[in-house]
Amino acid sequence: MIQALAKPVLIAGAGISGVSCALTLREAGVPFRIVNKGHKIGGRMASREVRDSGTKFDGRVFDTGASYFTISDPDFKVVCAELEVAGIVQPWTDTFHFAHSGGIAGVKAGPMRYRAEGGIRSVVEYLARDLDIAEGEVTQVPTDERLALCMPGPQAARIFPAASELSGAVWEPVISVSLLFDQVYWADFNGIFVNEDVQVTWIANDGARRGDHAPALVVHMSPVLSAGHLANPSDVIPIAISEVKRIIGFDADPIWSHAHRWTFAKPIEGTTNSEPSFVLGEVSLASDEFSDRPRVEAAWLSGRNLGRALAQDHQS
Repeated sequence: MIQALAKPVLIAGAGISGVSCALTLREAGVPFRIVNKGHKIGGRMASREVRDSGTKFDGRVFDTGASYFTISDPDFKVVCAELEVAGIVQPWTDTFHFAHSGGIAGVKAGPMRYRAEGGIRSVVEYLARDLDIAEGEVTQVPTDERLALCMPGPQAARIFPAASELSGAVWEPVISVSLLFDQVYWADFNGIFVNEDVQVTWIANDGARRGDHAPALVVHMSPVLSAGHLANPSDVIPIAISEVKRIIGFDADPIWSHAHRWTFAKPIEGTTNSEPSFVLGEVSLASDEFSDRPRVEAAWLSGRNLGRALAQDHQS
């Protein structure tokens, strides 16, 4: 490892990995600043507020990015316990349905999934509540700060080209379609994994996830379909509606819909790097792609581990 100078750290990206890195540096007494390209933090832990729908649901939040999170690491469990006590997150379910081309086929149990009643972005907002996060875009490596790129590798590579060589992760695009209906037309469910379908991979009951039982669904379109519509994501809305009707089994149209494009939605398991983060002299990287199991917890751990590594370098 190149010996690092005792420079302050510039963290680019205020998703959960960037915030985790910042909190770790603050605890270690390392000077830093954190900037975020968008005016809202959270990264792929994103929520969207319904606006100008002409319905009573204006102001309601949909989760358009990560659908939930699970817990396995002891340190992340401590953080989530704090979030639960604060009322930010709640246990949701350990059982989802699964479907195939003929419709819903059964249920499948797994680990407990956690939801955030105020939208999954609220998790990052709560963790970052005491951080001073500036809105801005980092376009080059600074000379007077160490740079921590807390974002998907393809985005990091635009600033630091060598980033593309460090993970090798293959990223899938996803178009997330939010649908609001005038009433609930389906039997109770939490989420549906749609297997071997060329158009849809996941349907979330956002009313169950929010806890308000609103007639709201979020549909994740398949990576192949999404890749072909990244320029015009709203084009997939009719496909999403048709597929939801077919899979769940009802025949009503939504009263409001929205499509959100995620060009780099998630790294594919098996293509990721098991290293928790990378420190390369003055530039370092953190993301859930640095994990055997990319997910929300992995992103938090990557940021935490990067913060520890930078703190150790700073103090040496």
